[in-house]
Amino acid sequence: MSDVRRAVPIVALDVGSRADALALARRLGGRCRFFKVGSELFTSAGPDVVRALRGELDADVFLDLKFNDIPNTVAGAVRSAAALGARLVTVHASGGRRMLEAAEGAWRDARGDAAGAGGLLAVTVLTSFDAEGLGAAWGRRDVVVEREVVRLAGDAAEAGLHGVVCSGAEAAAVRGAHGDRLAMLVPGIRLAGGAAHDQRRVMTPAAAQAAGARYLILGRAVTAAEDPAAAMERVMAELG
Repeated sequence: MSDVRRAVPIVALDVGSRADALALARRLGGRCRFFKVGSELFTSAGPDVVRALRGELDADVFLDLKFNDIPNTVAGAVRSAAALGARLVTVHASGGRRMLEAAEGAWRDARGDAAGAGGLLAVTVLTSFDAEGLGAAWGRRDVVVEREVVRLAGDAAEAGLHGVVCSGAEAAAVRGAHGDRLAMLVPGIRLAGGAAHDQRRVMTPAAAQAAGARYLILGRAVTAAEDPAAAMERVMAELG
């Protein structure tokens, strides 16, 4: 095996109820102990689903709510997320340095010595964007996605955050600019031959790991599979 650090797979529970989320997590039969709770599930099931995953399944939770507001409001949301026991929490890098610093301060105040076990991740550029779409959204011409990702990652690093969310296509550039300072979480992971769905910048588990990803988000590649447990085994085998 190479000296590449093995990435941590996280399965996205993008379902509409607490019952469906726990059923899906249990279908994996212990092959994954880290789950993403995003906007759809959290809006439906609330904080209780995080408590259930932590308490009933003894699993880690990535709370992917992409906080983006004034610094004080985001700091309060981060404190609440930390109190729930979430191991990873997202904020938008585009919220600005003051917001990122307030969020990081709130996380450290809430978690104390436990902060090293996880932390805040700054979302750089969503994987649903390509250069054309990003430029249209931001009202700018000639946008280079990789350049914007590295720039936003720099803000996250200077604010002291644990890491960033970026696509596998930009992971090597972020690592080149920041080394191991930032833990990279890569969404848009697809098994070889799998559909990209609504993602624009996708990558296989092994390729993302080789590029320096520390965390991988597995969505429909696992959860929409006929046998999610078998799909998860394929992922683990590919990661080595």
